[in-house]
Amino acid sequence: MKFFKMPPQINRLVLLIFAIVVSYLVARTLLTPTSFGDSGPYRGAAIAELSKKDTPVHAGKEACGKRYPDVLKTLAKGGHKSLSCEACHNVVSPEQLKDPNSKMQKPTEKICLRCHEFNPSRPEGFKQIVLKDHYSETCFECHLPHQPNEVP
Repeated sequence: MKFFKMPPQINRLVLLIFAIVVSYLVARTLLTPTSFGDSGPYRGAAIAELSKKDTPVHAGKEACGKRYPDVLKTLAKGGHKSLSCEACHNVVSPEQLKDPNSKMQKPTEKICLRCHEFNPSRPEGFKQIVLKDHYSETCFECHLPHQPNEVP
């Protein structure tokens, strides 16, 4: 009596499926972090790892005023006096505050447009522009960022 012989295509297909399953299991073992599954379907060490990173610090006007007293005096007279420095210059790291040579991020037109591009939901007296109808697409050609109502 002769046993049933499978066609070679089926043998290759079974071997291919077996190779895919084995490679998946090996990759899963190598790529899955050891803390995965400690807290349900999450990686348990993720929060501890994130807390070790340098978190940005909102230094406030006081810290900026120590390094840039003239700018702070100018800002106090301008239309942006109620804004914090981080609104335009981004948050800083603790290392930036300690390093006297570090520079603040320079604001771009996108930062200005975040607040001043026309939006009907903003208060009526708030200065807004429609960019395509405005004189220039570069805010700093006509406006000083710390005193936006003054023209250079």
